[in-house]
Amino acid sequence: MRTPTPQDRFSFGLWTVGWTARDQFGDATRPALDPWEYATKLAELGAWGVTFHDDDVVPFGSDDAERDRIHSTFKKAVDDAGLVVEMVTTNTFSHPVFKDGAFTSNDRSVRRFALRKILRNVDLAAEMGAETFVMWGGREGSEYDGVKDVNAALDRYREGIDTVAGYIKDKGYGLRIALEPKPNEPRGDILLPTVGHALGFIAQLENGDIVGLNPETGHEQMAGLNYTHGLAQALWSDKLFHIDLNGQRSIKFDQDLVFGHGDLLSAFFTVDLIENGFPGGGPTYTGPRHFDYKPSRTEGMEGVWDSARANMAMYLGLAEKAKAYRADPEVQAAFEQAGVLELSRPTLAEGETLADLLADRTAFEDFDADAAGEREYGFVRLNQLAINHLIG
Repeated sequence: MRTPTPQDRFSFGLWTVGWTARDQFGDATRPALDPWEYATKLAELGAWGVTFHDDDVVPFGSDDAERDRIHSTFKKAVDDAGLVVEMVTTNTFSHPVFKDGAFTSNDRSVRRFALRKILRNVDLAAEMGAETFVMWGGREGSEYDGVKDVNAALDRYREGIDTVAGYIKDKGYGLRIALEPKPNEPRGDILLPTVGHALGFIAQLENGDIVGLNPETGHEQMAGLNYTHGLAQALWSDKLFHIDLNGQRSIKFDQDLVFGHGDLLSAFFTVDLIENGFPGGGPTYTGPRHFDYKPSRTEGMEGVWDSARANMAMYLGLAEKAKAYRADPEVQAAFEQAGVLELSRPTLAEGETLADLLADRTAFEDFDADAAGEREYGFVRLNQLAINHLIG
């Protein structure tokens, strides 16, 4: 397998390799490094970019002088390593002030503070040269149905996102906002829990043209949903602005495993879609391949770098296999039998009207439903061919 290069556009969040492995049941098992200490090693491994929350780099509450000093040190390290900052996001979930949310907190003063914090980091994202500003509303929700006026909460959420998007436009920044859905954790129920919820929300925005999605593998799969289908719908809607790749094993807490270390077959089809597009053509994803995972708590610093390598190796290995799968004549024949390519053919022919359809007796009156019901699609064989390429 080839070595990763910057042309692969692999990027890592600082909160991934920088996670010290402290969780709600145990203390850290790894030391905390300064944020700029990760850049050189990631570049050596073949990464292209880094991403970060504001508080990953500058401690919450730092004064402006300290903030500027740290940002300058960090940006120099990233530049010297030959990396790019492709995405920036804002932490509106760790500090106790956000315990009831940021844009949707019942406390108006908290909402105003959150908006200022986010706008300041939009400026930072533009200064760093980022193209995407991800917004994960991890505290936008509740544990009890009676404590949140959901109608008002969605109004405030819309107000907040529209205000940030309008600010980006007014400033002329080349940024797009990517909302990151998640069903639960840390809140009992989070607003905008899935790709579909987020798409419906974006449709209500005044500035929704620059607002899209950043779907994460585990966030969809921990709700029993199909991540590849979620990516596909976001692509179909022209709203797939960014992706978060990791691993998840079934419906449980957000595991943040190495990509492919959860549902391997799903990971194969995710990479197939990202690299090869839809079988019948259509929109494609051209953005970063971003890893949002956590090195296992059992690992030391060497294990951190092993896990970073593993993410990229898994992706590259699956990409090779997906390319061979699509090029396989037997697979193409199975596509034909299964009708996969026929699905791209419009149900109404070009120029055909509804009146034409109603007048076509072969479409209904003379249609042999029993004979059509006997068609064998060969879906099992097609899926087995994919598995053969995956493990063969």
